[in-house]
Amino acid sequence: MATQPIVPHQSTLPSDRLAALTAELAATAEAYDRSGAFPRANFDILAREGLIGLTVEPRLGGQGAGYADTLRVLGAVAKGEPSTALILFMTYAFHAAPEKKGRWPQGLYEKLAREAAAGAGLIGTFRVEPELGTPVRGGLPKTIARRTADGWRISGEKIYSTGSTGLDWFAVWAKTDDPEPLLGLLLVDPKSPGIEIVPEWDHLGMRATVSHKVVFTDTPTPAAWAVDLRPPEEWAPTPGQANGQTLWNALAIATIYDGIARAARDWLARYLNERVPTNLGASLATLPRVQEKFGEIEALLQVNRTLIDSAAQAADRGDVPPAVQANLIKHTANANSIQAVAIGLELTGNPGISRNNPLERHYRDVLCSRIHSPQADTVLVAAGKAGLTL
Repeated sequence: MATQPIVPHQSTLPSDRLAALTAELAATAEAYDRSGAFPRANFDILAREGLIGLTVEPRLGGQGAGYADTLRVLGAVAKGEPSTALILFMTYAFHAAPEKKGRWPQGLYEKLAREAAAGAGLIGTFRVEPELGTPVRGGLPKTIARRTADGWRISGEKIYSTGSTGLDWFAVWAKTDDPEPLLGLLLVDPKSPGIEIVPEWDHLGMRATVSHKVVFTDTPTPAAWAVDLRPPEEWAPTPGQANGQTLWNALAIATIYDGIARAARDWLARYLNERVPTNLGASLATLPRVQEKFGEIEALLQVNRTLIDSAAQAADRGDVPPAVQANLIKHTANANSIQAVAIGLELTGNPGISRNNPLERHYRDVLCSRIHSPQADTVLVAAGKAGLTL
């Protein structure tokens, strides 16, 4: 199913500036991994480069970037510091979704768009709950929005709330208190009363995403900030339907974790060239066995690049693949990225798992690719059903 093509625009940054951006972000990546703090300085860098409003349309001050250019930037950010990239992606996807322009109150949407174009306006959608889990698997949230005389009061808990302590806006997935509840998003100012951020994010990797629990207790929000409420059945995906938001999610997640694997690959190449065992008299990079294994890494990353780039370029021409195909790209690219970094550990032994080197951090980060919805079982079952349909 074709969509309207995205009008091409001049690429945002040349390759040398993207490489410099990667290096600048990489310089503090270890510190953010150890502290688990929100990477505020990184977003100051991105604002300086004019990159936060990358997908905002030009009439609102953005650059109107499509898939290919946006993923190029996102990959460079992820290669430097991937938690920053994951938080950034939420704002990119938000402004890339065309339905915002039709369903949201236009003045409110344009306010957020102009903020992003000016270097702020970071937004995250909070959907996951302790009991429900991810709504991708179905079910209504416990988080409820109750009507008041002047707006809404929101109560409930959200977990894995990426960007929690550093966002400018929360988009909260909730149901209303109507006899026949509506379901959808309400915009919330993080400075509103009745919000508690519980600092419980202490995960294996991607630690600077600050994906803490956020608790809302009668949190007020204006009536007009119930920006997209619909009957629950309207949120159900149509099987096989082309969906730009699905593709943004699939390609962005694939790109972020591919960026981690490429950072690991570059460090490994330097290590293998610089490591000269005394009994060998030459670098490890000269050994055929090492060259063979490194060739496996190159092959895995080449497949990733081909899958991601071809889908992005096609989508920019208006040819968005069905959800099954988009999610298979994500699944395959993430598995390839994990395997690429694992080969690096195989080649390095103890140095690879020492915190004195970044490879163990890259491995911890890349393993987090497995938890992003839709997860492997959902992706493969959907693909299997589609393939078995005669």
